[in-house]
Amino acid sequence: MFKFSLFPKDTKVFAFFEQDAENLVKMARQLKDMIYVWQNVKERTSLLADMEQDGDAITHNITRYLYRSFITPLDREDISALADSLDNIADLIHSTADTLYLYKITGPTEKAKELSDIILKAVLEVQGGVLELNSTIREDKILKRCVIIHEIENYGDTVSRAALADLFEPSNEMDYIVKWSEVYRKMEATINGCEVFADVLEGIAIKYS
Repeated sequence: MFKFSLFPKDTKVFAFFEQDAENLVKMARQLKDMIYVWQNVKERTSLLADMEQDGDAITHNITRYLYRSFITPLDREDISALADSLDNIADLIHSTADTLYLYKITGPTEKAKELSDIILKAVLEVQGGVLELNSTIREDKILKRCVIIHEIENYGDTVSRAALADLFEPSNEMDYIVKWSEVYRKMEATINGCEVFADVLEGIAIKYS
């Protein structure tokens, strides 16, 4: 079993990452609730916008940390890449909700519900990866986490393709097809964003092993 230590043992940046991941889980749960319950869509979209701004504030804290710290526990480019990948997931979750609201979607589809489940599952794995990113890390454990995220992303691609195919039923109007195509693409992009995080995390695990 490989282990690696990160020096110096400054855990401040890891605390920021954990706050960011916790915020992402809250956002993913809120998006899922919005799609399943389909009530107060405007208010839920506004709440997700606030959460996305909370994530931006954490990203800014990480940026300030990088400017003010002479020595960091990870290379600066690795910290920046992790922060950017987490920020991107938050942006995409909010963008999905915003699209649902702005396009005046009247109700969820079963595929949208399934994709929201997958988004939450992927984000929970992202949070798990963040929690494992501490001063002493087992490389094999992180790589296993990354494999799980990749598997979730592959499944998400399959569901997304099926969702797009379902849109082209003869009974569906063109505006319905256009609106839901955009929603599904945003949801797929959110899942792909989790895979980008896994790629960054995997690179760090290999680099510091």
